[in-house]
Amino acid sequence: MRVAVLAVQGAFLEHERILRQLGADCVELRKGSDLQGGFDGLILPGGESTVQGKLLRELHMFGELKEMIGAGLPVMGTCAGLILLAGRLSNDANTYFGTLPVTVQRNAYGRQLGSFSASSCILGLSEEGREFPLEFIRAPYISEIHDREQAAPIAVLDRMPDGSYGENVVGVRCQNQIGLAFHPELTEDYRCHEMFLRMCSAKSMS
Repeated sequence: MRVAVLAVQGAFLEHERILRQLGADCVELRKGSDLQGGFDGLILPGGESTVQGKLLRELHMFGELKEMIGAGLPVMGTCAGLILLAGRLSNDANTYFGTLPVTVQRNAYGRQLGSFSASSCILGLSEEGREFPLEFIRAPYISEIHDREQAAPIAVLDRMPDGSYGENVVGVRCQNQIGLAFHPELTEDYRCHEMFLRMCSAKSMS
């Protein structure tokens, strides 16, 4: 299994560490020629979405990656990666890949609650009742899901647990795309990455 990780900015090394521990090979995407080696899936890491979007275009990766995602390449976007995938941004006129049919609100919790931890059960990953640790850093959330735009339903993987932060949607899956508002790469729980690798494996065998 060979997984590409966008490595122009943000928490890409943390994703690579987990992927390698799970037995995957990693290729870092830093320029357009890095797209030519072939890979089974793509990670879009947390960081600064505006910077990442700008660099994707300047380094000649944006158009080809958008085509690959649209053609079914498995992708997991975390925090900034979710913003890059979102079809719409409620508080920003820009969009990036626009392949995930959701509306996302950037920096949704403001500076005062910019970074915090929580835990919750994630759909399909918590049958044994063990909650997943959620790490949020200047986090977005998913404010709207555009089910009518898809032939296949969008699965809500997680909502913010009850409490002062509301019950906002913070994780979805739509066919071969996973969008997460939190940072699974900053925990020692690898279940989200395992789910992603299973998705990559299933796609490569189809």
